[in-house]
Amino acid sequence: MAIKLENVGIAVRDLEATIAFFTDLGLTVLGRDTISGDWADTAVGLDGNHAKIALLAPPDGQGRIELFEYLHPDAVETEPTLPNEVGMHRVAFSVDDIDAALEIAAKHGCHPLRGVATYQDVYRLTYLRGPSGILVMLAEDLTKG
Repeated sequence: MAIKLENVGIAVRDLEATIAFFTDLGLTVLGRDTISGDWADTAVGLDGNHAKIALLAPPDGQGRIELFEYLHPDAVETEPTLPNEVGMHRVAFSVDDIDAALEIAAKHGCHPLRGVATYQDVYRLTYLRGPSGILVMLAEDLTKG
């Protein structure tokens, strides 16, 4: 059986603000749509499912992020996920310049949880809270020129 990862879906409070955050970091919007109907109810498992969605990709074209803002049913607010909680909780990106990426993130009110760490002189990395409390990991490969 062949299998291929299509995307990672993230529910957000404000689709436009989240798109702005990720596009400022360098991702591209591949498409947008508003979904609803019986097919959406069946696929997602929510009656009256109605959401605005956007599909984004990084410059290298590897991987996709699907953002969705629920119009109905109402979005359910939860506490932001902690790094040690079981379940899916972060999206990670390699960046050429972590300091530049953090300057961009700061313009969106997003800052490292604690700071920037260096792992074995190989990576500089950090976790930050993006829009809607999304955990985002940024990593700069120090072995590249």
